Parts: sequence; C-alpha cells; structure tokens
Amino acid sequence: MSEKQLPDQPAREPAIQVRGLRKSYRDLHVLRGVDLTVARGSIFALLGANGAGKTTLVRILATLLRPDAGTAAVHGFDVVAEPARVRESISLTGQFAAVDEILTGRENLVLVARLRHLRDPGRVADDLLARFSLTDAATRRVATYSGGMRRRLDIAMSLIGEPPVIFLDEPTTGLDPQARIEVWQAVRELAGRGTTVLLTTQYLDEAEHLADRIAVLHQGRVIADGTLAELKRLLPPATVEYVEKQPTLEDVFLAIVGDAVVADGKDAR
Repeated sequence: MSEKQLPDQPAREPAIQVRGLRKSYRDLHVLRGVDLTVARGSIFALLGANGAGKTTLVRILATLLRPDAGTAAVHGFDVVAEPARVRESISLTGQFAAVDEILTGRENLVLVARLRHLRDPGRVADDLLARFSLTDAATRRVATYSGGMRRRLDIAMSLIGEPPVIFLDEPTTGLDPQARIEVWQAVRELAGRGTTVLLTTQYLDEAEHLADRIAVLHQGRVIADGTLAELKRLLPPATVEYVEKQPTLEDVFLAIVGDAVVADGKDAR
C-alpha cells in the first residue's frame, strides 16, 4: 500500500525536518539545538537515557509543546505555523496503552473510527484487527488482554485514518520479552506499508533490531546520527580474539518462544 499523501506535499520531501530546536523550563535546558532528518517510509530511532529530551522532542513535533527556538516540520508542515495540518498528518502513541479496558478490542477501534467520522467503522476495525493478529480476541474485553496485545491494539487505534507519520514514544516500556517481539513485528509492518515511524527508546537492542537510522540524544543534543553500520564505524577496529560464548538467558528465551511468535504473530492464551 502506498503512503497516504496529503495535498501538495511532494513525496521526496523528508517526513520530519528539525533544525536548531531548543526548549527550556526555566533554568532546565531540555533541548539545546537539535537537528535531525527523517526520510519518508523509514523507521527512525531516537535513542537516549531517561531525561535526555526524547519525549519533549516528540511533544513538540506533535504540536503539544511550542519550541523556544529553531524550526520543525512534519510532512512538510511547520509545527508552529501550521499545527492543524501537522495533526492531520500524524498519530502519537505514548508510553502507556491508551485503550478502554471495559470495551472489547473491536469496540475500541470502532469508537475511534466513529470519532474520526470514517465511513464503515466496522470494516475499518475488522481490517486492523486482522492486520495486527487480534481477530480471535476481537470480542474479548481489553481487560483480559496481555501487555503485548494491548500495545498492538493501541498502535492499531493510532493508525485509524491512515496517518503518514506515527510517533511511538517508548512503546515497549514495561513489556515482557515476548510482548516486545510482538510490538517489533507491528512496527516493521507499519514501515512496510509506507508509514514513517519515529521511535523513541532507551533500549539499545530495540533500536538495533528496528531502525533504518538511529540518532543518539544526550543532554539535549544529538551527538550521533547514522545507520547502525555508520555508528559502529565510530568505534576503533575490533580486535579478533577467540572466546567461547555461552548463551544468555535472552538467547535461551528467544530460542524457546521467539520462533513461535514470529511464525504466527499471535499471543498464547
């Protein structure tokens, strides 16, 4: 499926363009001149520790905060001068799943589709349930869902209306290893269909597994930006030594359950 284009937006233009972005709270300087460019249809990981400024940057790009200085454009629209056009182009998924536990999975999706005044909300819901491997759980209350299922439903809800750009702010925080794998599959699916994904995370392996390009945000500044291969070249050449590597617990876990999750993309119930 091709990326949804809003009128008069050239496809070659970057999905996100940030230049010299600054934001402070009194004496606390959160962003100190951030520059980054995100290509359309790519997964861009913003990597940094807690307090690095990741969420502040996402909130500015989503028009929830105004920057003190600098410029930012999303889908060709300036976040300060054209906030309504930006909001038409994006969806934001925060650190915690914004789903109604009393409703079923299908009812959550239908509700959002109706709020967006879409035709045939039921069909929209059914398509997304199938896309995120939630059809079997469609009529169950979300309170019975696992963490991975809730997060997949949350991401599905954010795609209603087919926004070309989606922000995922630490989407796997608090999830177990199996649920994280399920979310990773969903993110790859988004990019495969042409959606641009800006992913913030503090998990190194998450950025390594998902991102086409990675930026490291540290103390309010981007101190490195490139592909994984480019970032690895910043280190001195490795010294080759023979070391007998023992499997880690993560290796064992993924060997036992990872292949099954990848194979069917469904939660065990």
